[in-house]
Amino acid sequence: MSKRKQNNRKELIRVVEYMISGGAYFWTGYGVFFVADKVFHLNLWWAKLAANVIGWIINYLLQRYWVFQSSKLNDQKTKVTTRYAIITLADFVIDYLIVWGLKQMGITPYIGQFASSAFFTIWNYVWYKYWVFPENIEPKSIKRTVPRVVAHRAHGPIAYTRGLK
Repeated sequence: MSKRKQNNRKELIRVVEYMISGGAYFWTGYGVFFVADKVFHLNLWWAKLAANVIGWIINYLLQRYWVFQSSKLNDQKTKVTTRYAIITLADFVIDYLIVWGLKQMGITPYIGQFASSAFFTIWNYVWYKYWVFPENIEPKSIKRTVPRVVAHRAHGPIAYTRGLK
């Protein structure tokens, strides 16, 4: 099998795994939203927050350790988790605004969540693949070298040479 076909196959498998993981996140969150709304009668904000917190935990674990798993990420737990938290908080605000806006137009939040998830299916795949869980993440141990000017006296006036720090 050619390298290109192998890469295409690998990416197709990743997309399928991503969709399964996203489904686990969505349906868990949808169930929690239903219970928070219908059983506990929470308002939209708290019901969405409860649903998302449970969904985020499931989603992070599946995305990090299954879909985008890479040994290169093992030394980058703090960076990866921080990036996931940043994109997740942005997602929450956007998701809430989508569902809230649709509710204002008379569309039930139960339908609104499907509309929102359609947007986030593509949005998050791109963010996860290229920023949150990238295959070529920079290792922590790399020290960057920067050129610096070194002044020294070499038999007379000060001579300036370029060296590496």
